[in-house]
Parts: sequence; C-alpha cells; structure tokens
Amino acid sequence: MLRRWPILILAAGLLSHAGWAAEPAARRENIEWCNIWVPEATRTDLPRVLLVGDSICNGYHSAVEKDLQGKALVAMLATSSALGDPILAEQVKLLLKNYRFAVIHFNIGLHGWDYTEEEYQKEFPALLKVIRKHAAGAKLVWATSTPMREPAPNLSDFHPKNARVKIRNKIVVDLAANEGIPLDDLYRLVEHHQEYWGNDGVHFNSQGQAVEAKQVAHTVLASLSNSTAK
Repeated sequence: MLRRWPILILAAGLLSHAGWAAEPAARRENIEWCNIWVPEATRTDLPRVLLVGDSICNGYHSAVEKDLQGKALVAMLATSSALGDPILAEQVKLLLKNYRFAVIHFNIGLHGWDYTEEEYQKEFPALLKVIRKHAAGAKLVWATSTPMREPAPNLSDFHPKNARVKIRNKIVVDLAANEGIPLDDLYRLVEHHQEYWGNDGVHFNSQGQAVEAKQVAHTVLASLSNSTAK
C-alpha cells in the first residue's frame, strides 16, 4: 500500500498579510513546499531507504525506487527548506521518528540563497546531529548538489549561481569527509553533459534523471550491504 503525504504549500506573502509571517530568523522563499513519499508503509520484509533532497531528488526518486524494487523500499523527503531554516530539521524528524531507515541518502544545496555560505557551513553539523540522533544505525550518504546552467537556448553556459553551488559542495564534502560520510558525487556525474538538462537549466530531462537514478541506486545498494538498521 502506498502512502502519499500531501505537498505542503506555504505562500509567504499571504501568511504575512494574515499576521502569521515566519519569524525573521527564517529567510524563506515566496513559496515553500515539502513532498513526503513513503511507499509500502506497512511492510517490514525489506530495508527502507530515505532520499532527502529538493526538486532534483523529486525527479530521480521514482527511477531509484524502480531500480531497487525487491531490494529496498525507497521513501523520499523533497523540500525547498534550506540549511538555516529550523523547519528543515522538523521535516526530517517527522520521518525519522515514524520509520526506521537502513540508508539515508541526503542533499541540501539549491535553495536558501539568502543564507551565506558561512551560515550554510555552520548549520550542516546541526542537521547531521538530528539525523544521527533519530536514525541510529542508519548508513549516511551525502550527495553533491547538481550544477545550475543558463536556460535554453544557452544551456552550454553555467548560471552565475553555479559558483555558489560549487562552494557549497566543497564545504559539505569536506565536512562529510571529516565525519566519515561517503560521497555520491552527482555534480561530477552530470557536469559536462548539457544534454541531460531540461530547458530551465536547473532540472533534468528523463535521460538525466535516469543517469542520476542509476548512480544513486548503486550507491544505496553499496551502503545497504554495510547497514545495521535492517
């Protein structure tokens, strides 16, 4: 049985008009969203995997689920929430308190542009602490954020924000290495393949999603073999 938890839409402008605006510390986008997907929620015969990310994760999730059919149950938390926003930890805890995961494959990096890279670096250990507290025994894998290109017809050019993507990736790759967390380098996987992108220069077409899913599934399977959270 599939359980679909509805997408949550928070329109910041409307909330502000109603007097319910988020506290100033949370620098959010005009529309915030969260998509939680837990397939076969009552099954216990296979290890459960959690993919955490944004709309890029939302794009490759279903293909990863298909690739791991019969080997693992693949849940997803795709969100626009950024490192620095306290709601991100609450979203993660919601899943970790209700389900046991053998592997958590996670990435946060293409949202929260109002947060500096220094703030990004400061907040990563706090998120990691939440994950380790509520998912004891789970194997963790950090995935790098994918590049940002200019929209078509200029897909051959990287977007100016891609410089920040690279800085954020370097920050977290170094932190993850210090914590003994293995890397799934999705950035390098697609970096020189503009044919993988859709017209907006951020999201991927079916070819790109399939390539990403194959690598994610392979990485998850390797981690499953060493997991203690069956």
